Amino acid sequence: MTDPRPASGLSLAPFRATRFTADAGSLGQLLSPPYDVISDADRAGLVAAGPTNVVRLILPEQDEAQFGGGDRYAGARALLEEWVSRGVLAVDGEPALFVYEMSTPDGAVTRGLLGAVELRDPEDGVILPHENTMAGPVSDRLALMTATEANLEPIFLVYDGGGPASELVASVGEQQPISSATTPDGVRHRLWAVTDPAAHAAVADDLAGRRALIADGHHRYATYRQLQADHSGEPGPWDRGLTLLVDTSSYGPQVHPIHRVVALPWNRILELTEAAAEVGEPVSVAAAEKLLAQTEGFAVALAHEDEAVIVSNLSPDILREALGPAAGTPLGELDITVLHRVLVERVWQLSDNEDNVGYAHSVSEALAEALHAGRTAVLVRPTPVAAVAAVAAAGERMPRKSTLFTPKPASGMVIRRFADQ
Repeated sequence: MTDPRPASGLSLAPFRATRFTADAGSLGQLLSPPYDVISDADRAGLVAAGPTNVVRLILPEQDEAQFGGGDRYAGARALLEEWVSRGVLAVDGEPALFVYEMSTPDGAVTRGLLGAVELRDPEDGVILPHENTMAGPVSDRLALMTATEANLEPIFLVYDGGGPASELVASVGEQQPISSATTPDGVRHRLWAVTDPAAHAAVADDLAGRRALIADGHHRYATYRQLQADHSGEPGPWDRGLTLLVDTSSYGPQVHPIHRVVALPWNRILELTEAAAEVGEPVSVAAAEKLLAQTEGFAVALAHEDEAVIVSNLSPDILREALGPAAGTPLGELDITVLHRVLVERVWQLSDNEDNVGYAHSVSEALAEALHAGRTAVLVRPTPVAAVAAVAAAGERMPRKSTLFTPKPASGMVIRRFADQ
């Protein structure tokens, strides 16, 4: 992701962070997953475990609205200010870049730099999106960011490193972190502050010729840029956004699929699919997952209860017709593109929207939702990082919710308030 080099590359600046204090309680009970993977039940559980959990800021609801005259976004701002005044949160005395590490129970370690990234137009080829966004989430995040005047949680960028920035990230391992916590999912989070201006300068020089891929946070990045545009070119803290930057060559995350739940019953989807592709013999879902990983070329699995079939070898004529100019391109080669453009829109004759195509982060979730709603689960394979990068570098966009990078940065490790910059 570093060649060809852009004329002006990444810029990651130190900032004065707002962080939970020791008086706030156990940090592991105060952190939260990102806003877009939290169900109502998840939110209730987080608040029950810690009434000052950051989820009350990133997903304000009725309890917070009472602090904002009935406006939940204004309530989040009032709550943020109250927590600072009470000493639940405190503002660091000097700007820092932060090294942030996530260690999963299976031993995988993801470590990167937390800072304030300079916002760039995708046309610049410096910060590369790879997925489309939806207006609803951007509107929601913009209302929250405008009200709180803060970046409450980071976006997640990945890049090919190997330079001084990566060396800085690797160097902190033997030092005492400024905070550490283990969240209920078993992930250990550790944070180190780098306040040395010489280290900041070395990072700036290293990143100046590099570009990065948005791994997670397309809607938040779109919100960053919309907020910047709303200030009509007036320079300010909205010209940057809170970001975790990870070198994939050293501490890269894992990539998982996001499965689909399609608004067609089992018998009907089989009938339509058999007219356009090869549909395998029914097997168990577990067996289908193994077959899916072994199948060459395009393949997805259709699943219902504990029965599944592999779909492959789509009609070449239908492929060409449905993909159009994308045929033969990095985008057109992806399973997820073929699923949406060929199967969903052409073969299943559905409008590709959230009413017809839902999302699930696990096979069990997809199966449960399909069974509950009388729909069909569509199981997909993960898209390799290199393929995602190739699509982004070509200026193309994958269907929304195409990739799941894990582990995700916890919300609440650091907050970037505009007033403190």
